[in-house]
Amino acid sequence: MDILIALALAFAVFAVLRGREQAHRIALLGRVLGPYRIEPMLESLTEGYLRWLHEADAERRAQIWGTLAATEQTLAAQFSRFAADFARVPAPQAQISKLPFALPYAQPLLPGRWLFDARRLFELHARAIDALARNTAGLPHKERAYRMTAELYLMQHSCHWFCRSKNLASARLLARHRSSYAQVLAAVAPETRRDYEALVR
Repeated sequence: MDILIALALAFAVFAVLRGREQAHRIALLGRVLGPYRIEPMLESLTEGYLRWLHEADAERRAQIWGTLAATEQTLAAQFSRFAADFARVPAPQAQISKLPFALPYAQPLLPGRWLFDARRLFELHARAIDALARNTAGLPHKERAYRMTAELYLMQHSCHWFCRSKNLASARLLARHRSSYAQVLAAVAPETRRDYEALVR
């Protein structure tokens, strides 16, 4: 019985510490994201791509695409500014654990090879989104929409990973978008996937 009580107390302390750290990280990210409309534009784009894809009228499709292209440009500009703002976060607060689960306040104790820098991660996402918004690869509309959706989902996964953990971020990705982490990673630009894997693995 004493062992069970000790385990219950240890779990309770762990849960409290985990909640405090996650609340701090959510507040930090929210403070930097505050001036921007990144999340609403992400939803607008992903829903808009589906409307465009299922629209039969050619004129209406062209109108929808024009709106989507403008939103892409705005989102790319805002995310680039967000990444520049986040780059000013002190290094200790920007570290993310590569462990799949949350371990409260473990970053200062983990070896460097088990950590990566969220500032570099968000900079990577900013470059990828900007390149697609400018369509530097000359992709057809359908492929560009598919790839941008994957880039945005991966960026959202990174935000959740920073705030909570890799496992929880992957679970939320699957629950919200019916896409697995592996599927999204396979669908982004090859350059994104290469740089991303070099950073987080």
